Amino acid sequence: MRLKDGTDEAGSSAQLPIGALAAFATVVFIGCLTETLPAGVLLGMSNELRVSESQAGQLVSVYAISTAVTSVPLTALTRQLPRRTLLLGLILGFAVVNGATAISPWYPLTLVARVLAGAVSGVMWSMIAGYAMRIVPAERAGRALAIAMVGTPIGFAIGVPAGTMLGDLIGWRYAFGAMAVITATLVGWVLWKVPPLPGQPAERRGNVRTVLATQGFPAVLLTTFTLVLGHNILYTYIGPVLAAGGQAELLGAALLVFGVASVLGIWIVGATIDRRLRPLVLTSTLAIAIAAALIGAVPGVLFIAIAVWGLAFGGAPTMFPAAAARVAGLDADVAQSLTITVWNIAIAAGAYLGGAALDLAADAAPLPWLTASLAIAALVIASAARRGFRN
Repeated sequence: MRLKDGTDEAGSSAQLPIGALAAFATVVFIGCLTETLPAGVLLGMSNELRVSESQAGQLVSVYAISTAVTSVPLTALTRQLPRRTLLLGLILGFAVVNGATAISPWYPLTLVARVLAGAVSGVMWSMIAGYAMRIVPAERAGRALAIAMVGTPIGFAIGVPAGTMLGDLIGWRYAFGAMAVITATLVGWVLWKVPPLPGQPAERRGNVRTVLATQGFPAVLLTTFTLVLGHNILYTYIGPVLAAGGQAELLGAALLVFGVASVLGIWIVGATIDRRLRPLVLTSTLAIAIAAALIGAVPGVLFIAIAVWGLAFGGAPTMFPAAAARVAGLDADVAQSLTITVWNIAIAAGAYLGGAALDLAADAAPLPWLTASLAIAALVIASAARRGFRN
């Protein structure tokens, strides 16, 4: 069967290659867990590495910064490589950096490992979406992407608490070591289930400037940035927000509801994205605005609002890469690298802007309204961007 990139995939059929897509989802899960695990075992890392808690916290920050800075150039350098070969290299990269983190006796070495892990993650996020969409018929590309990206909400909803619990039980070093071993075993799975695909020939490769000039693509990036910025302002400081409303004791339950709803959200997006991308984006941005406003104004419906928020945002890691890939066509990998860069900048900016707003205000009560305003702005941008968000 002829696939969307013009190549032929032996054995393609109406049935999705679940084994390959599940392998992609597991790699994404490992990437999420690698990024966030230090936050869950921060105290243990701080004590053993003999640094302050704030310095230990930088192990999360440098990962995100490294991902944002290296994603575009490293993706451009690796576009010609065969896709499965590159994926195997990235898997081994995750295993090595997590193994190095597990055994590192010095904070500077751990910091270097985290920088390298962020670089590996940047390439992974850029290539895996395009890879998942290329191994299926074009009309099923969105569903394939949703399955590949399901590791994201699972990583945040289940993986991080599980990794934190493991760190508490046996120590943070063993948690990173276990992750390294599990990652290494993915090599056999990928060789078994993931079909090889060629890289992109030089004569067919566009550059960053070409992709940025593609009609509709800047609007996709701006919508992504605005919505993710608003989301992270509220998500990063949801604890202080709940405390401001006298609901601090509900934080754990609220995060669990958000995580479960996010998984359901990505399932809904996966079932409909190939036919309804534009309505999904518009509905999700509006729902996030409403949910944030409810969190700020009506404390009695907290869990309903949190569930709506999680349901609406859960599909974002699928919707925006899918929109970017559709607009960019053969340059999907470059488009994904730009999208993940903007996404990570929005994460960092959300934490900074939310913190600044928290310092200026008497408490965290204004933060939900800031999130709601940014979600409305994202809705306005997406509504006007018919070329960027089309069915």
